Amino acid sequence: MTCFKLSGDQLKVAVVGFGKMGILHAGILNALPKVQLVAVCEKSGLIRRFMKKLFRDVFVVDDVGELSDLGLDAVYVTTPISCHFAVVKSIYDLGVASNVFVEKPLASNYGEARELCDLARKFGGVNMVGYMRRFSVTFRKAKKLLNQGVIGEPVSFSAYAYSSDFFGIDENSKVRTPKVGVLRDLGCHAIDLALWFFGDFKVKGAKIGSLFGEGSGDSASFEVETEAGVCGKFDVSWCVDGYRMPEVGFTVEGSGGVMRVNDDALELTLKGGEKFRWFRHDLKDGVGFWLGAPEYYREDECFVEAVIRGGSVEACFGSAAKVDRLIDEVLVKAGRVG
Repeated sequence: MTCFKLSGDQLKVAVVGFGKMGILHAGILNALPKVQLVAVCEKSGLIRRFMKKLFRDVFVVDDVGELSDLGLDAVYVTTPISCHFAVVKSIYDLGVASNVFVEKPLASNYGEARELCDLARKFGGVNMVGYMRRFSVTFRKAKKLLNQGVIGEPVSFSAYAYSSDFFGIDENSKVRTPKVGVLRDLGCHAIDLALWFFGDFKVKGAKIGSLFGEGSGDSASFEVETEAGVCGKFDVSWCVDGYRMPEVGFTVEGSGGVMRVNDDALELTLKGGEKFRWFRHDLKDGVGFWLGAPEYYREDECFVEAVIRGGSVEACFGSAAKVDRLIDEVLVKAGRVG
């Protein structure tokens, strides 16, 4: 891939969708010295009016097509998941930019994800999906130790992704969980990390629980087997008490010991009896600008540097499409589709 030329001395970047994640990425991008936030695209008239008062030097538009003539180097897509496919397709088809970052997951289903992968290959550039836990110091340390064989050959693993977002909600409540379901909202992080740790796998069986009937997917449990024969179990729910912040974690059983890792800590217990523990602060978790979590800064910095250098990053569209494929497999096995 040819190295990218900077527009002047900074990358010209736009953000499409200015909800929570759009605000977070825009804030980090503004703090990166090699980036200029040029435009924001947002459907809400109220938010656009606020943005025009807040950012005097940023174009504020309501349609992706209005970004076409700005000479953008990259676009961040932080819209609701159901809009990812249409927005990214428009960015490519209208020639808005060839370097595209999309918040997780890539699409609403595997069919859409495959089409976006085809478009990315056709138009070139750097593509990335926001699986930010790949940039967590605890999960990075875990990946390194697994690669080094510290616990021997992995035999099995269990993974969880929990939050308390809808704990205590029942069928009589006026509150309704998001239609996208817990798998695509939260469980996708655990699936992506498992792919990163162990390689591809197949779903062997699955169950999905609902608070409000068959239309919602509020908890999920499923079993998988990797191509190397490692068996895994997942448990995902946004209705678990005690999780003020969403949390993802793994326990990996190896031939030489056990590894436990989550967002905050990593523990090893080796067969010889040795034990080790690292917390975030033990693993140099500092970044140049802290907003949301350090992982977001590292993620955005990685994407920007790849655009400048000309290269690929992870998780790219191809890797993220595997997550969408596996979510679809879980839904099929649970009898929700197909």
